[in-house]
Amino acid sequence: MTTFQADRAETQYIDAPNARFAYRRLGPRAGIPLIMAMRFRGTIDHWDPALLDVLSAERHVIIFDNRGTGRSSGTAPTTIEGLAQGLLEFVDALSLNQVDLLGWSMGGYVVQVATLLRPALVRRLIVTGSGPGRVIPDMPAEPEMVSQIASKPEGSDEDFLYLFYPQTDEGQQAGLASLRRLDTRLGESHADVAPEAVAAQRAALDSFGTGVWDQLAELTLPVLVANGAHDVMISAFASYAMSQRLPHAKVILYSDAGHAFLFQHVEDFGHEVVRFLR
Repeated sequence: MTTFQADRAETQYIDAPNARFAYRRLGPRAGIPLIMAMRFRGTIDHWDPALLDVLSAERHVIIFDNRGTGRSSGTAPTTIEGLAQGLLEFVDALSLNQVDLLGWSMGGYVVQVATLLRPALVRRLIVTGSGPGRVIPDMPAEPEMVSQIASKPEGSDEDFLYLFYPQTDEGQQAGLASLRRLDTRLGESHADVAPEAVAAQRAALDSFGTGVWDQLAELTLPVLVANGAHDVMISAFASYAMSQRLPHAKVILYSDAGHAFLFQHVEDFGHEVVRFLR
């Protein structure tokens, strides 16, 4: 069984005005750190260690639980702006003057809002499996089955494979492989997001609406946008739409992948991120 360096990273804690944040540092402690923001109902134990290993081979990577989520204390925010403020509070607690940001899914919303709130702080922005909010009127609706599965108190492997991977033999095999890579951390921690935090995150998503769609032109820094073409959670149309408004963006779409393309194509996407950050 493959051993990942990310599975050995120590969980640390730092106090801030509104929370005690849980986080992990990986890779060399040099250069501008890459702060990574997680998806809906995710914790630091839900990042694929294979991806973290690729990124942290060259970059200083920091993953964290936002306020009221996972191992972090405090009250879970009920808006995306509140989650963005939580991210910024964490960055300030670490006394970081400049960062790169990567957000996956809901985390993609969070890092965009955080960048708009503090543009001088962020050097490079990476938005994965996400979008700027609802792109009206052209944004395809998500399948009804998505909300049915997402509302379950607990999800099975089959639920995760439907939401995050394409319904192909290769996609399903890649999904199972990623799930088994997560077992090391999750088998020890049994990490989950408390029901009250899930409700807060759902309220944040519901209230985001068109989000930052009308502010994309203000994101003048280099932005990397990526997704899987078969994402049933947030349509890949959102990635294309962002390219029409972002001044300095690169868009990557994986034709054989879905929402968790970054775990399906760990090596390829990981190296795309590293090149972009260089």
